[in-house]
Amino acid sequence: MSHQIDAIRDAILADAPGEELAALPLPEQVRGALVRQEDQEMFAGLRSEEKDMRKSIRVEEFPFPEPAPDEAVVAVMASAVNFNTVWTSIFEPLPTFGFLKRLGRESVWGARHDRPYHVMGSDAAGVILRVGSAVRNWRPGDRVTIHCNYVDDQDPSAHDDSMLADNQRIWGFETNFGGLADLTLVKANQLMPKPAHLSWEEAAVNALCNSTSYRMIVSPNGAHMTQGQVVLIWGATGGIGAYAVQYVLNGGGTPVGVVSSPERAELLREMGCEHVIDRRAEGYRFWTDEGTQDPAEWRRFGKKIRELVGRDPDIVFEHPGRQTMGASVFVVRRGGLVITCAATSGYMIEYDNRYLWMNLKTIKGCHFANYREAWEANRAICEGQVYPTLSKVYPLAEAGEATWQVHRNLVEGKVGVLCLAPEEGLGISDPELRARTEDRITLFRRHAG
Repeated sequence: MSHQIDAIRDAILADAPGEELAALPLPEQVRGALVRQEDQEMFAGLRSEEKDMRKSIRVEEFPFPEPAPDEAVVAVMASAVNFNTVWTSIFEPLPTFGFLKRLGRESVWGARHDRPYHVMGSDAAGVILRVGSAVRNWRPGDRVTIHCNYVDDQDPSAHDDSMLADNQRIWGFETNFGGLADLTLVKANQLMPKPAHLSWEEAAVNALCNSTSYRMIVSPNGAHMTQGQVVLIWGATGGIGAYAVQYVLNGGGTPVGVVSSPERAELLREMGCEHVIDRRAEGYRFWTDEGTQDPAEWRRFGKKIRELVGRDPDIVFEHPGRQTMGASVFVVRRGGLVITCAATSGYMIEYDNRYLWMNLKTIKGCHFANYREAWEANRAICEGQVYPTLSKVYPLAEAGEATWQVHRNLVEGKVGVLCLAPEEGLGISDPELRARTEDRITLFRRHAG
């Protein structure tokens, strides 16, 4: 680590004022977790589960670019691993270098992103070091979290709902210079206040998954859940599922959480979810082979839900994709909604369309969140209404191992990554709120041992 990075880290740890941070020189080279274009064929012929990103992710220095007028340079104290980090690191469904080339053709500033390496990471918490001349609401020294919706606000399609923008991208996945680095570069409209009662690593894990779950469950752009509705949540202790459980409970709904072990079932109950299905204990086999689903298993699954809550779910929170979509479409009530994002078990979806059209059901796609939705989701974190789902923390040097843990479904909730923060537990500036919410904040860590 360069002496300039050391000086930045030491100044932040000493709570230096913004003017002092702004006067510190920025290094020309910055450490980050990245993949290289030359490696994109290294896993050719292997199935997804056979690909080991500990071989593809490199933690090394890269040239740090000049910020644009509407951007900020943020010293990253901590970041997190998301499933898009997994996709980038195993070059699926496509190598992300194509995304960077398209961004590079859009403008002079976009050209900075087209490099033979891709610095990953779509979550971060840190401190602003520089702001461009067009930035109005943020200053050096501000403590921030970063959401990953990267849009051009000069494009008319980016207004009304920016997630519908023609050139909407996910920072750190479809752009370069993401959060798994000591410094990152973001647009000013990606910045949000850091929750004062959380440590750097606790604050860093929320934005992507929490905002996604907010849009899917709460927002009119998603399911717009109302009180009393039953919501089936797949992977209910996972990255986005655990936030979905919190929003359903906070909004007066009834979550039915699906997990895959007794330990996860126990964690889910401690979160306040009364109705739990351990899919492995029940032995559900929705697919008899790679090409054939079993409707009898859908019916058995639906019967289990009705035994728990007395009726079919109004909403299904769907993200595994191929393995579960057939069952999701079947079990949601007549006129109900399957709200879906991602597809961690496969993108090629199959379901029986008779159950969709004849019962007036809806499948609705959902992708991250616009700035307002991300801001509201972050506010819920800041006020202690929603708590982080951090279970493990790794140093940046072990970003490959952290991503492999997520890829293999070996962790609950979210995995944090320390970047400039030298240790866990730093960055808390509201100890009173911390004390009132400590048990919930540390719930996933305690269950992880």
